[in-house]
Amino acid sequence: MSAIGGSDQAVSAPDAVLLMDALPHPVLTIAADGRVASANDAAEAFFQHSSSQLLRLTIADLVPFGSPVLALITQARARQAPVKEYRIDIGTPTTGLVRPVDIYVAPAAETGDFVVLMLQERTMADKIEQQLTHRGAARSVTGLAAMLAHEIKNPLSGIRGAAQLLESGLEDGDRALTRLITQETDRIVKLVDRMEVFSDERPIDREPVNIHAVLDHVRQLAKTGFAKHISIVEAYDPSLPSVHGNRDQLIQVFLNLVKNAAEAVEDRNDGEITLSSAFQPGIRISVPGTSERVGLPLEFCVRDNGPGVPSEIRPHLFDPFVTTKASGSGLGLALVAKIIGDHGGVVECDSRPRRTLFRVLLPMIQNGDRHP
Repeated sequence: MSAIGGSDQAVSAPDAVLLMDALPHPVLTIAADGRVASANDAAEAFFQHSSSQLLRLTIADLVPFGSPVLALITQARARQAPVKEYRIDIGTPTTGLVRPVDIYVAPAAETGDFVVLMLQERTMADKIEQQLTHRGAARSVTGLAAMLAHEIKNPLSGIRGAAQLLESGLEDGDRALTRLITQETDRIVKLVDRMEVFSDERPIDREPVNIHAVLDHVRQLAKTGFAKHISIVEAYDPSLPSVHGNRDQLIQVFLNLVKNAAEAVEDRNDGEITLSSAFQPGIRISVPGTSERVGLPLEFCVRDNGPGVPSEIRPHLFDPFVTTKASGSGLGLALVAKIIGDHGGVVECDSRPRRTLFRVLLPMIQNGDRHP
């Protein structure tokens, strides 16, 4: 590999290789005949091939037939100028996975017809952007919840009372109808009560919370109830610091996620739920209305080996009233998104058959947060 830079500050070939490997994005050098001439570590992970395997392949072997990547390489070589394409879904024949990426292709200086191809995965950026949308969607029901509480609950109480009065003067056959009225009004009141949570914009009471204690409490609740016959595995990083949060609300979040996981695997003999925690530096998001960027290094996951979330509802999973359950209200995950958003974090979902992962990312506790 030729030196990079001028004569005063030249970078040797070994240094260039180290620089390429340090990049978090997959980078390939493609020869004129389409052969892969070099690949960094991120490219090995992306295409799930070792460097030596990649060097025996062409770019056409690594992407599907007719992929936009091939056209962009041709354009960059013909124009002798960089080309970019944003938000392209790219799959690999070896993994079968489709990932959204930004593509950058540029002619390699002083190397003839070689081009450099860089793929920037948009997965996390898109998920964080989508989570901010989910947060807004959850809050968009605030006015609706307040209206329902005032305009629906009061008439419902009158309907229920009238049905109870009628019941005393009816025969047994007709009493079943009045009981149906009372049961249905009770069900609607419970739904409205759940929606009222979204209209509560008061600051939440916070204190340092040990999430592992929260997860352990949730696991105990699950094992004594809805997940009695389901294996729950724990994989925690015990060194994680506390979270500045509301313990009861965080219990509600993880109880919802674990309950969903249990319902997804309840029909499997090998059903399993995994609760995990990890420190993931480098993930930062912008705080709306300011130039501040907040790190979200604390990762807490709930994973199950169920059938997965249907692809048609995956993009709307955290929106209110979206559910796959016949008797579900579709407010559970919307409430999870609101609570985690109120804690300054994000929640996302990765799902495919036999592996659905809900990932909660939260900020570390700050010095000024220790005393509410």
